[in-house]
Amino acid sequence: MKITWLWCLIALLSVGSAAWPQDTKGDIEKSVAALEQQWLQSQKTNNPDLVAPLMADKFITTGSDGKVNNKDESLANAKATKYSSVDYDDMKVTVFGDTAIATGGFKGKGTDPSGKPMDVSERFTDTWVKMPNGKWQCVASHASVKM
Repeated sequence: MKITWLWCLIALLSVGSAAWPQDTKGDIEKSVAALEQQWLQSQKTNNPDLVAPLMADKFITTGSDGKVNNKDESLANAKATKYSSVDYDDMKVTVFGDTAIATGGFKGKGTDPSGKPMDVSERFTDTWVKMPNGKWQCVASHASVKM
C-alpha cells in the first residue's frame, strides 16, 4: 500500500511540475528585447522615468567616452540629454540561464547634457539578470564608438 501511495505522489508531482509554466529561451529573448524597446522609447520621448525601473539598484554603465556611471548618474545624464532622433539596429539577445546579454547598434542625434549638439553611432552591450522577484533588470551597460 505504501508503495502505491509513493508512486501516486511521484506521478502527481511529475504532472504538477510539467504543468508549471516555464520560461523558454525564446520567451526570455522576447521579454528582454521588449525591455530594450522600452529603453529606446525612453530616449525617443526624453523620459528617463521609463528606463529607471529597468535598471538594477547597483546598475553600472561605461560610456563610449570611457566614463563609468551608476544608476543615479545615468538617470541624471538621461534627463539632461535631449534626443531629436534615436534608433537601434542589429539587436540580438542571448540567454544564459537567469542572465541575458543584449547587443546592438545605437544611433542618436540631439544635444548632450552640456547642451552641445551630438550625433552618435555606437555599439552597446547590456547585461540583464532575472531578479529574485522574477523581473528582469539591467545590471550593466557598455557602449563603444561604432566604426
